[in-house]
Amino acid sequence: MPPALSVLTRNKDFRNLFAADLIGLGADWFVMIPLLTLLPHLTGTGVWGAFVLATDTGVTALLLPYTGTVADRLDRRKILIAADLSMAACALALLLVRTSATAWVALVAVGAIAVAKAFFAPAAQAALPNVVDREDLTSANALSGSAWGTMLVIGASLGGIASEAFGPYPCFAFAAALLTMSAIQVWRVRRPLQAERETTPAHPFAAIAEALRYIRGNPRVASLVTVKSAVGLGNGVLTLFPVLAAYLGAGPLGTGLLFAARGLGALVGPIVLRRVLTHRAWLLPGLALSMAAYGLAYIGVSMLTWFPLVLAGVVLAHLGAGGNWMMSNFVLQAEVPDALRGRVFATDFMLATLSVAASQLAVGAFVDHTDPRLLIAACGTVTLLYSAAWSAVSLRRPAPAAS
Repeated sequence: MPPALSVLTRNKDFRNLFAADLIGLGADWFVMIPLLTLLPHLTGTGVWGAFVLATDTGVTALLLPYTGTVADRLDRRKILIAADLSMAACALALLLVRTSATAWVALVAVGAIAVAKAFFAPAAQAALPNVVDREDLTSANALSGSAWGTMLVIGASLGGIASEAFGPYPCFAFAAALLTMSAIQVWRVRRPLQAERETTPAHPFAAIAEALRYIRGNPRVASLVTVKSAVGLGNGVLTLFPVLAAYLGAGPLGTGLLFAARGLGALVGPIVLRRVLTHRAWLLPGLALSMAAYGLAYIGVSMLTWFPLVLAGVVLAHLGAGGNWMMSNFVLQAEVPDALRGRVFATDFMLATLSVAASQLAVGAFVDHTDPRLLIAACGTVTLLYSAAWSAVSLRRPAPAAS
């Protein structure tokens, strides 16, 4: 059995934590896709859908510095369970969205879900090294890194099919049930999700300042918490998927296929590039190459006119992006002390999320009056230039020491 799968069969605690992550990600798509279909139907405008997406991204990004501190101060198991159950309750609140006059409920519910996700993400990433043996950390990261891509392909597809077949409201109820199942899976984890704390910062802001001082004083960690921003700054291409599909005559089905291709790349990338994790000297060059692959692939996509080749280019781009995410997570988990890990991951996620939001807003400002191929090429070029600058600074530093 491949090592990346054997850790699932051998380690019940990791299996439960991984299952909780998969179930929660699936539930997210069972909320978002039906909701983004429902709101234009009720209100006659796409503005509410845009507000929902902006709220989902923005609230999470703004809270991450604080929630990372909480992940280092409080019981991570309790944080994960409380976050899952809170999201389940908010998913049920979406059953109240019945008319244009109640569209605001969707915004409030999604905002509350974003708050819960902001607590869940750094706690889950910081907990991972505590539920696996050191020799299994590479395999666990490969699987964890592929989870998002897996559920983008499967969860988004099933969410769309279920919404079409049964309507949005059964999907919201099903999402609440899934999130409750996720909480149960976390509860079944028996290993401690953090090391014993000798001291606890007196105030959350003091804890945040401590983490920022640690990042600033450790140049390699500073490089690692900025590496995901390369792909984030090129993520404005996602705004262009519907426009590109229409431009190439693929229509709504083409839009779905482009998002599925994105998910497939994110799923395959961590698995294909897993071997890099076993060679510490390869990690920083691997990160540089993964960023460059994303940028070059989208520059290539901007020049293609045959839709199947475009899909292949999107898969290749997000293969690099998925590998980038997995490799940077692995090195941070290995390098950062447990007492600081939640806060450092929160900083990492915040920078990545804000770069995504900035890229999508920038592309949105030009999308109605600029050739989509030019905008796609611009996104790829931004990532490529970022990769070159990051490499010039980071590759001069020594590789992470073997532990």
